[in-house]
Amino acid sequence: MGNPTRWSTDTGPEHSRWYVDRFRQLAAEGADLAGEARLVDALVAPGARILDAGCGTGRVGAALAARGHTVVGVDADPVLVDAARADHPGPRWLVADLAELDLAAAGEPEPFDAAVVAGNVLTFVAPGTEAAVLTRIAAHLRPDAPVVVGFGTDRGYPLTAFDVDTVTAGLRREHRFATWDLRPWHDDADFAVTVLRRPTP
Repeated sequence: MGNPTRWSTDTGPEHSRWYVDRFRQLAAEGADLAGEARLVDALVAPGARILDAGCGTGRVGAALAARGHTVVGVDADPVLVDAARADHPGPRWLVADLAELDLAAAGEPEPFDAAVVAGNVLTFVAPGTEAAVLTRIAAHLRPDAPVVVGFGTDRGYPLTAFDVDTVTAGLRREHRFATWDLRPWHDDADFAVTVLRRPTP
């Protein structure tokens, strides 16, 4: 692992366990936890190979797997990855630093048809590594593969910086929305969902 993530430095020692319990409770209550997965599913062909980057407890990747996709989930927090493995067997869940992502070394050399970066992941990576994270994600994709990224606009990572980092990573912006259910983007939105694509050479 490289530099400590904000997830580990900006939250308390019990935060990961609280997060696991929170989403287990939401699932038990029947909450809709698959909105991100529905959007990604609409962007790919059936049976796609999808990278869930910053997978957390596995809720997005599990919903994509239930739709017939092959999913590999990655997160830096072993507590969250253990919960994903326990709650959502099927996808492969791995502990790894997204800024140094090398899935070929972990036995996953095949490129992905899409990636999803949900749950404010980019606002929790180590400070200054956002461009590296996007670059490493892009390096694992097939040409023309989409990357869908969502995070709050008030969490210390300005959209202007994100847009610069996507260009650094070699990704092209196609769409931006204010929610995962595709509400129109507006400058006062407190959340941004951006659809990027790795260009075809």
